[in-house]
Amino acid sequence: MRLYAQTRARRCRQVLADLIAVVLMVTAVRFALAVHGAIMLLAEPGRKVEDAGGSLASGLGDAGDAASNVPLVGGILKKPLQSAAEASNGLSDAGQSMQDVVGRVADLTTWVLIVTSVAIVLALWLPPRVRWIRRSARIRGLLDAPGGADLLALRALTGPTRDLASVPVPPEGLADAWRRADERVIRDLSRVALRQAGLRP
Repeated sequence: MRLYAQTRARRCRQVLADLIAVVLMVTAVRFALAVHGAIMLLAEPGRKVEDAGGSLASGLGDAGDAASNVPLVGGILKKPLQSAAEASNGLSDAGQSMQDVVGRVADLTTWVLIVTSVAIVLALWLPPRVRWIRRSARIRGLLDAPGGADLLALRALTGPTRDLASVPVPPEGLADAWRRADERVIRDLSRVALRQAGLRP
């Protein structure tokens, strides 16, 4: 199985197409990661809310502990401070939840961008490459089969006429020569068919 053509022009086009496909996929991945980073910036307010809630809860908790040491009214003073500290913990939890949501959105967006972009590039690039690999294997197998050169010559006759200029027989006489099974013409025409496919005899 041959992955690349033997003729220089077609091989260069195939290598260029492969490089472009790889560059596009790498660019798509990098773009998706950049989008991930941009979305994660939206989590910054959630981090600030979580930090502020945690600091407030800690401060209120310390104040409640200090207030409990006040004689006679310590228990009364501590209760509202503890309630406020618990409310601050809820604020901190809300900030953490906001960060979690932003993180999930960023991850999902990144994966969708990567999968979609890579799938589009593969859908445009891979089928022609696979078709060429299969066609070149069929043509190479046809050349080795009995009567395969005749079929390749017929393929050249039905292809673009500009490719027949290398055959030293006038174009109007090629079909007659092929019908007469002229070995030289069949050999030349089969070489034309191989060149058209990017292969060498």
